[in-house]
Amino acid sequence: MAGATTARRGPSGRAGGGGKGAGTPKPPRPPKSPKGAGPRGSGGGRPRRVRLLATLAAAALLAGGGTWALYGSSWLRVEKVTASGTEVLTPEQVLSAAAVPVGAPLVGVDTDEIAERVRARLPRIDSVDVVRAWPHGIGLKVTERKPVLLIKKGTDFIEVDAGGVRFDTVAKAPVGVPLLEMAADRSPSARRFDEERLLKEAVGIAGSLPDAVAKETLQVRVRSFDSVVLELTKGRSVVWGSGELGEAKGRALTALLKAAPKADHFDVSVPTAPAVSGS
Repeated sequence: MAGATTARRGPSGRAGGGGKGAGTPKPPRPPKSPKGAGPRGSGGGRPRRVRLLATLAAAALLAGGGTWALYGSSWLRVEKVTASGTEVLTPEQVLSAAAVPVGAPLVGVDTDEIAERVRARLPRIDSVDVVRAWPHGIGLKVTERKPVLLIKKGTDFIEVDAGGVRFDTVAKAPVGVPLLEMAADRSPSARRFDEERLLKEAVGIAGSLPDAVAKETLQVRVRSFDSVVLELTKGRSVVWGSGELGEAKGRALTALLKAAPKADHFDVSVPTAPAVSGS
């Protein structure tokens, strides 16, 4: 027909209007990335790695600085050494025996070695506690051995402690420490109990005496293992017997000394049946 127009159909079969973009399919939209995540390979984890490395570096610096402060600086070095607890010895003797390295780093001082050195050089020392007194000191707290018996050697006296250790020889007998007299040569028990065993028995007896009795005891005479006699002041004597039941014998003797102050002979070898005479 005249004047008729024919509309062109696009590939979709719809009549094309000739509009903008008509007949062109839209490209698909890319998927949304998770919130906060950067593109692959963009270094999103880098800040965390940087913080970790910084933390490790700071820790290393602190550790190095602490080590330097303890060992390399002059802040924490030994400047003063003190000694306490001495009775017969002097603090100066203990300090000399300890030989603490003044000027050395305080943290590096071997306290066990110092303690061993003091005990080896001063047998009178029973124990020593070595402590660091920050920031510049070392303290030595010593405990001396106490003699419970004396053994005569020429004009001198050997001191023996409660453990049987002969720890020193002195020219003058300490006050209040009894003298040991061994008189067991003819005893039948001498074959079974040698001098060291009898010494141990005498030490045990002397160490178990009540303080009031110990102060008045001048001599411990050992005749045999089970025949020990104490010589007291004012010419008094005590038959003690063996070292067994020492605590009970001490109580019995203390009671007898109070009950019969003028007596000169006491027998506590059987503490449940003590005897006294010469009153």
